[in-house]
Amino acid sequence: MSAPNGRAPAAVRERAGDGLDRAARLLPPFPGPPPDAGTERALEAGRAQRTAFLERHAGELYDRLTRGGVLRPRLDELVEGAAAAVPNLVPSPAQLRAERAVPVPERVGYEIDVGVLLRGLLRCPAAGQHLMDSMLRPTGRALGLLGEFRATGVVRMESTVLERDAGVARITMCAGDRLNAEDEQQVDDMETAVDLALLDGRCAIGLIRGGVMTHPRHAGRRVFSAGINLKRLHAGEITLVGFLLRRELGYLRKLLLGLRTDEPSWRYPLTDMPWVAAVDGFAIGGGMQLLLAVDHVLAASDAYLSLPAAQEGIVPGAADFRLPAAVGPRLARQIILGGRRVRASDPEARSLVDRVVDPADLDAAVEESLELLRDPAVTANRRMVNLALEPADGFRAYMAEFAVQQALRVHAADVLGKAGRFAAGPPG
Repeated sequence: MSAPNGRAPAAVRERAGDGLDRAARLLPPFPGPPPDAGTERALEAGRAQRTAFLERHAGELYDRLTRGGVLRPRLDELVEGAAAAVPNLVPSPAQLRAERAVPVPERVGYEIDVGVLLRGLLRCPAAGQHLMDSMLRPTGRALGLLGEFRATGVVRMESTVLERDAGVARITMCAGDRLNAEDEQQVDDMETAVDLALLDGRCAIGLIRGGVMTHPRHAGRRVFSAGINLKRLHAGEITLVGFLLRRELGYLRKLLLGLRTDEPSWRYPLTDMPWVAAVDGFAIGGGMQLLLAVDHVLAASDAYLSLPAAQEGIVPGAADFRLPAAVGPRLARQIILGGRRVRASDPEARSLVDRVVDPADLDAAVEESLELLRDPAVTANRRMVNLALEPADGFRAYMAEFAVQQALRVHAADVLGKAGRFAAGPPG
C-alpha cells in the first residue's frame, strides 16, 4: 500500500524523517498546572510552534505513525502514537489522564493541543483522507458483538437497542432518564449499532428513533434527542477525541457514506444502506445534526428542531457544514447563530423534514417510509446524492478546523458557565 504522502524513494523518505526529528527537538515541553498568565503565554507560543511544525511535517509524521499507510489507527490510537513518536508534540496519555482528574477550573486545556495535532494531520490531503477512511472502519466492539447480533437479531446496550425485524435495522435510543442526551457512552453505543446493522448482511434499511422516556418531564412519551449532555460538558467529561471528533468522523459519517471493510467490492468501496429517522418530541443539538446525515426524516406535527449552539457556546458538530446546503445560508444563520427553533409544522421545516404527520399516525407513517426506501434504486441514488453534497476534501478541511475551534470552545470559561446553567433544567 502506498504511503499517505506518496511513496517517495527511500533516500528521500529518510531525509524527510531526519528533518522531522531535527524539527521535533526544538518543540517546547508542555507547561503544567496551575493555569496562570505565564502558563497561558507558554501554551500560546507552543501551539504556534507546533502548528508550524505540522504544516511542514504532517505527511512524514502520519507516514511514520501508520507505517506507510499500512496501519489504520483510530483517533485515540493516533494521538497516543504521536505522543510516543515525537516528544512534546502532543500531551502524553499520562498528562491527559492527570488533567481529567482535576477540577475543570484547574485544567490548562491540553485537549487544545490534541486539536492542533489533528488539525495538522487532517489538513494534509493524503494523511487526512487516510485518517477519515480509517474512521469508517467497524469498531472492535462491533466486531465482537457481530456473532451475537447475527444469531439473535438483538443487541441491547446502555443507551441504545438494535433490533433486526424483517430486514430493517431498528435503532432505538433509550436513555430515558436523560432524554437521550449524548455522552461518550451514547456515541460508542450508536457507532456500535450502526456498524452491526451495516455488517449484518440481512438488513436492507435502517431506522433511528427515540424510545419511551422515564424522565419526569416527559415520562411515558417518546423523545428523539436532547442533544449533548450538558451536565457532562460542565463536568469536563465530554472529550475532543472520545466524543466531539469521534461522533462526526465515526457513526454520523457512516450513516451518510457507509462502512469500509477489509473486503470492499469493485462495485462500490463501502457497505451502505438507506436510513430513516423519526422525530418524536424534539431533536435538539446533536439530535438535529443526526437528521442531516440520514436519507428520510419524519416528524410528529408537535415536534421541533433546534441547534442551541450560540446559547451553549460550542460548535454544533458538522451542522455548520451541512445545514446551509439543506436550508440556505440565511435560515442556517438564524438557526445556528440566533438559536431559532423550527417546528415541524412551520413552512421552513420542509427543507429539514420530509413528512410531517399527526403524532398518532407516526408509527404507520414510519412503516410506509421504510417500504418506500427499500427500492433497490434508492441505495445507488443516495450514494450519488451524498457524493455531490459532501465532497471529501471539503469535509476534511471543515473537520481540520473544527478540531481546534471546538477544543477552544469546550475549554472556554463562558461555555462552562452556560453549560452549568443549562444543565440545571431539562428542555421543555
